[in-house]
Amino acid sequence: MNILVTLNENYIKPLKIMLKSLFLNNPNENFSIYLMHSGIAEDKLAQLDDYIAKSGSKLKIIYIESHHFEDAPVVLHFSKEMYYRLLAYKFLPKELNRILYLDPDILVLNPVKELYQLDIEGYLYAAAYHDKISVKEINRIRLMPYDIDVYYNSGVLLMNLELQRKLIDEQTIFKFVKKNRSRLIMPDQDILNALYSKKVKSLDETRYNYDARFYSYYKIKSNGKCDMDFIMNHTVFLHFCGKKKPWKKEYSGRFHALYKHYEKLALREQ
Repeated sequence: MNILVTLNENYIKPLKIMLKSLFLNNPNENFSIYLMHSGIAEDKLAQLDDYIAKSGSKLKIIYIESHHFEDAPVVLHFSKEMYYRLLAYKFLPKELNRILYLDPDILVLNPVKELYQLDIEGYLYAAAYHDKISVKEINRIRLMPYDIDVYYNSGVLLMNLELQRKLIDEQTIFKFVKKNRSRLIMPDQDILNALYSKKVKSLDETRYNYDARFYSYYKIKSNGKCDMDFIMNHTVFLHFCGKKKPWKKEYSGRFHALYKHYEKLALREQ
């Protein structure tokens, strides 16, 4: 299975923790980890390569040179790296027809094969949206006049690379950013939703993009079904969305101890 990550040097530690959870909970699988970057030091990449090889998987490094996006507009504090997951099809090997993108602030708690093999014919992506009414309505209004029914989270994306090569045009993306600079909050996610939401296959968020901030909300909404046992046995991706991250000392979320468990396992092998 092919896994895509796009990040800078600051996220190598969280990446190792995410990968440790992926490898441990998919023990009979081999992965090709495609890393897109523009400035990670060679020694850091070598250490990561060794770390991934110990688990029987392979690291594939894709260096993105700055000239590829020299004419691309940027927004606020977001760099041109915001385009990497949207235009990954340009830089990934042509023989790949699908890949699973994962943010580094994720724990993988269960096998990923069922999602990876999902039928996405006719769709550019498969993704989950966080079904909190206030979030849906605010983003629908903010991104008007674009026709969106829901607002997908871009932290977990099953990508149909074959169809993306046919339908996604980078100039359309650049024009959208120039036109909507003042309205973009999460640029890559806003682009995905405004331009391509009609071509996204919806996934169950409690299984494939569980927002770690909202345990009580999920439990109440599901009439108690989505409890801790459900998460540990059925949730594939536990996503630490938002500014507060579990690798920071001030974090105090419900899943902090679980994250520290995987952190300990990951750092033991460095």
